[in-house]
Amino acid sequence: MNLVSMRAARCATILAALPAAAAPAFAQDLTEVTFGTNWVAQAEHGGFYQSVANGTYAECGLDVTILPGGPQVNNQALLLAGRIDFYMGGTLSAMFAVQEDLPLIDVAASFQKGPQVLLTHPGRVDSFEGMKELTMIVQDAATYYDWMKAAYGFTDEQRQPYTFNAAPFIVNEDSAMQGYLSSEPYAVELETGWKPDVWLIADAGHSPYSTTIQTLRQTVEESPEVVECFVNGSILGWYNYLYGDNSAANELILSDNPDMTQDKIDFAIAAMIENGIVDSGDTLELGIGAMTDARMEEFYTSMVEAGVLPEGLDYTRAYTTQFINQGVGLDLRPE
Repeated sequence: MNLVSMRAARCATILAALPAAAAPAFAQDLTEVTFGTNWVAQAEHGGFYQSVANGTYAECGLDVTILPGGPQVNNQALLLAGRIDFYMGGTLSAMFAVQEDLPLIDVAASFQKGPQVLLTHPGRVDSFEGMKELTMIVQDAATYYDWMKAAYGFTDEQRQPYTFNAAPFIVNEDSAMQGYLSSEPYAVELETGWKPDVWLIADAGHSPYSTTIQTLRQTVEESPEVVECFVNGSILGWYNYLYGDNSAANELILSDNPDMTQDKIDFAIAAMIENGIVDSGDTLELGIGAMTDARMEEFYTSMVEAGVLPEGLDYTRAYTTQFINQGVGLDLRPE
C-alpha cells in the first residue's frame, strides 16, 4: 500500500471524529487559512514563516496559521478532511493521489531539488555510481531507492534498513546512509569530528519537486484568489528568507520547535543556498515555486520505469501551473 493509500484509509476515521469544516473566518477583512507542514518547524519551512512574520500574507488578504507536522501528525489527512487549507506535499504524493482518485493538487514547488541525501565516509567513493559496492542503509519503501535500482543498478540485497540511528554507518566505512541535507550530515560531524561526503540524490537525476504547496481541487476552482495570494506570498517569503533579514521568521521557528537551535537553522540555510534547493534551474527565469510540464513528464516516466507508478496514469492532474512561473520575486534575488 502506498503512502496516500495509507493516509486515505486513516482519513475515514479522522473524518468520523471531526465536526464538519466551518466556513472561512474573517478578522479585519483577512481570510483565515491554515497551512499544515510535513514535519516539525525547521529552516526548510522558513519561507512560510517569513511571510507570516513580515506580513506578506496579510498584505494580500490572508491570516495564515502554520500547523507543524511531526511523527504523530497527519496534516495531509486533515487537508482531505477539509480541516486545513494547504499542505506541504510532494510530486509523488500528488501523483499517488491521482492514482487513488483523491482530490489533491500541487499548485507550487518550494524546492526545485529534494533535500534527500546519501552519506559516505570521507573519500570512500568518488561518484554516486560508486556506491553500488557499499552497504546501503536506507529505510524500507523508499521510492528513491526504487529509482536508484532502475537508473543505476543498485540492488535489494545490498540494502540494510535504516533505523534512524547513525551508529551502523559511523562504524562501517563500507556503507552509505540516507539523510536529510540539513540534518544527518551536521549530526554525524558533531558526533565524530569528521565531515561525511554528502551526495544529493537530486543531483544524480532523481527529479521530483519537493515541499510543494498542495491543496484541494475544490479550493482551486472556488477560491483561486486565496490560492494565488498564498502561493505568491510564499514565493516572496522564500526570497526574503534566503536573501534578507530572516530573524523574525527564525524566532517563530524556534518557538514552534523547542528542540531546534539557531546553529542548526544557520547550517540548513547555508546548505539550501549552496545546493540550490529552493532557487536553481527553472526558478532563475520563472521564479521560486516553478514547475514545468517537461519535468513532470520526465519524473513520471522515471517512476513508471522504477515500478512505482503505473503506465497510463493521467499524471497531469497532479499539478497546475496556473499560479506560478510568472517571475514573482525575481527582483529580490541578489545580483
